[in-house]
Amino acid sequence: MSLGERARGFFDLCRATNSVAAGVLTFIGAYVAGRPFAVAALAAALATVAATAAGNAINDYFDRDIDAINAPERPIPRGAVSPRGALAFSVLLFALAVALALTLPALAIAIAVVNLVALVAYTKLFKGLPGAGNAVVAYLGGSTFLFGAAAVGRPFAGAVLFALAALSTFAREVVKDVEDVAGDREEGLNTLPIAVGERRACWVAVAVLAVAVLASPLPYARGLFGVAYLAVVVPADLVMAYAAYLAFDDPTRSQSLLKYGMFLAAAAFVVGRALA
Repeated sequence: MSLGERARGFFDLCRATNSVAAGVLTFIGAYVAGRPFAVAALAAALATVAATAAGNAINDYFDRDIDAINAPERPIPRGAVSPRGALAFSVLLFALAVALALTLPALAIAIAVVNLVALVAYTKLFKGLPGAGNAVVAYLGGSTFLFGAAAVGRPFAGAVLFALAALSTFAREVVKDVEDVAGDREEGLNTLPIAVGERRACWVAVAVLAVAVLASPLPYARGLFGVAYLAVVVPADLVMAYAAYLAFDDPTRSQSLLKYGMFLAAAAFVVGRALA
């Protein structure tokens, strides 16, 4: 295999787009907290990129057998990266994330430690437990905002965004599990759709998403943001509501729309802070 193909394999292994997006969400957390241009905000964002990439790499290492069924185009199944190479790459990225996190305030370091442990433990301990793996991923997704706010010394400023993001992420992860039922069952995992049935799992996702949508006007109701926030968050809510409707018949399209809805909701917080 050529050097270029191997390099592309490592690039795909860390899911660069998702990793950078996680770093952007951390930066948004710092922005919502009112201090986006602090050096700590940049360090937190880079630590998030490195940790997310490391988590993706180690997840692919542990999931190499199931990916041969669910995602044969992933770097390890297609032979672009060896399992040992993926593990070493993950360790290197985790080390970089730790080095960056140690420059931050104590609470941000504590969040980073919890997140790093969760990233390593997710596949082996939580992924196959009904709802537990979804909850871990939901926490990790929401914590990017909390981490960014904590990095600049204002953790409570990111609390509402953390909660809404965690709820939305939980719903999306359940829908993704519905999409992956065949491969997960083959691997012997006991995800929520396998444990309770695909339709019931979809209803769980819809219920959790409904809580997030209904709670989304809270920053406006509490006077934190003005009408500009509502102007962006309402379309985000509509996208996520439509995604919930699609979950029962088209989980692939549903979870994709949920992702866009979540980013639009994050944009609402940026607009809300900018025009507050």
